[in-house]
Amino acid sequence: MLRRAATAAVGQPVAALFLVAILLIPTPAAALDDVRLALTGGDDALERGLRNASLLLQADAAEIEDSQELLAAAKAEYGRLLGVLYGAGYYSGVIEVRIDGREAADFSPLEVPGRVNQIVISVNAGPRFTFGEASIAPLARRTELPEGFAVGETARSGLIRDATAAAVRGWRDAGHAKARPGDQRIVADHRSARLDAQIAMVPGPKVTFGQLEVRGNERTRLYRIRKIAGFPTGEVYDPAQVELAAQRLRRTGTFASVALTEADELGPGDTLDITATLVEAPLRRLGFGAELDTDDGLRLTAFWLHRNLLGGAERLRVEGEIGGIGSDISGRDYRFNMRFSRPATFTPDTTLTFGVTAETVNERFFDARRFGVEIGLAHIFSERITGEVAAGYLFERVRESGTTRTRTVLLVPAALRYDSRDDENDATRGNFVELGATPFLGLRNADSGAQLRLDARRYQSVGERVVLAGRLQLGSVLGAGIEGTPRQLLFTSGGGGTVRGQPFRSLGVPCPGGPPGCTTGGRGFAGIATEARVGITDTIGVVGFVDSARVSRNSGLSDGDWHAGAGLGVRYRTGIGPIRLDLAAPVRGDTGSGLQLYVGIGQAF
Repeated sequence: MLRRAATAAVGQPVAALFLVAILLIPTPAAALDDVRLALTGGDDALERGLRNASLLLQADAAEIEDSQELLAAAKAEYGRLLGVLYGAGYYSGVIEVRIDGREAADFSPLEVPGRVNQIVISVNAGPRFTFGEASIAPLARRTELPEGFAVGETARSGLIRDATAAAVRGWRDAGHAKARPGDQRIVADHRSARLDAQIAMVPGPKVTFGQLEVRGNERTRLYRIRKIAGFPTGEVYDPAQVELAAQRLRRTGTFASVALTEADELGPGDTLDITATLVEAPLRRLGFGAELDTDDGLRLTAFWLHRNLLGGAERLRVEGEIGGIGSDISGRDYRFNMRFSRPATFTPDTTLTFGVTAETVNERFFDARRFGVEIGLAHIFSERITGEVAAGYLFERVRESGTTRTRTVLLVPAALRYDSRDDENDATRGNFVELGATPFLGLRNADSGAQLRLDARRYQSVGERVVLAGRLQLGSVLGAGIEGTPRQLLFTSGGGGTVRGQPFRSLGVPCPGGPPGCTTGGRGFAGIATEARVGITDTIGVVGFVDSARVSRNSGLSDGDWHAGAGLGVRYRTGIGPIRLDLAAPVRGDTGSGLQLYVGIGQAF
């Protein structure tokens, strides 16, 4: 018998090994069948809050079946749900979390259920509490407490926190940098469902700014960092000044990271030192761009940027551009530009700029060679208002209507901007308004006068996925005739910047004394553009648009022609802005030549 059994065992080795393997493989726990949340009392908003906060419901949605993970989530559930109850004003709530009928809190730290079939979360909200007393004192002048922090209002725990933060903020805005809450008396009376909250504030002394300590700068000089920050040593403490100093350092582009922190302790004479911790950005950067226009062809740009040329956060940008590649209506255009900027010149918010530009322009009815040099100042008046003014020299040689003419002028370009857009590259709300004026003095073969410009844009969200955008452009040249005005200062229309669907710079006015069909820029301009931008997904959107414009021979709009275009576009959002593809056709005017295609980065306006 033993021999036969042994023989049988040897004769069936595969079956035996298979049986042993099955016995050694751990059996997975049964899947979690059900997680339920039952609320007694409260309202729909409370139930939504509890469900959103529940770790167990999140685990169930994620199909987590591990018993240890479920037990850990169940033990953390009490605190999560209690915070929701307090936040809604319920301080007598009872929470039960039962795992297969046993309270989760009763499991010891080393005890893990072998399997979990059902979890039931029961919440009895109890009565909603109101404030019997709500006081914070003393308060700084002009401190605004949350509206709901008052006797008789629902006693939400968040209101106590927000009121305390507002009181601290009020004292800090008044110069008391170390203000803090002191004694707190918060008592819940469960019989009357009332909550009494009494908070005593400790304002501390009035503080003045001490020194700005700087860490992390390797290539940027300490003197220039302090000059750029404009740190107000000796002035009364104001948290807005700390944030402003950080903004000034960030907008130079020299630093990849800027963090300003207050000292833990006050210095002699109740002074407060601030430490600026900086991380410098890479010194150099290369960039490239491209735009495609059906008639104007391909336009390629490239730039090289140095972020800290002389060790004082100075920027040097060298840019080159080639346009008209493959154009059917014009020749090749070339442009070179070099621009140097030095922040914190005269004031922390004033930047000195110096630029040199050289370009060749080959258009349908004229060729131009230009050279310009310009020096100016740009100033930031506030978060939304900026301005700039410069003095420059322009040399222009133009071949037009078979005649070559050289013009030289002195220019004083100036601009004032208001910008409340939420995103410069892809705005969904806000306004942008720019007023510009460029007086010019003719030196050779040129008149004296001034160019005036207005660019106004409005963005309005409608619902969650629709943005309506509108743009108005006006321009006028005063005091100079068309022949005596540099072509760079005259106005034309057509193409991506004015009227899509019409060929690039196709609308102008007749050339003075030129052959039939010859056009040049006019002295008056008006343009209107409207868009409806609809988001299909988080990254893809479609756009419908209508553009129109008029160019006048006179400074006003008493003569000249209108033309218009309309079309559809697609937007694909990326980290550097939306990629734009527009297809447009002419709808008014005789300058159209069929469908026009535009490809670029960023919205049209």
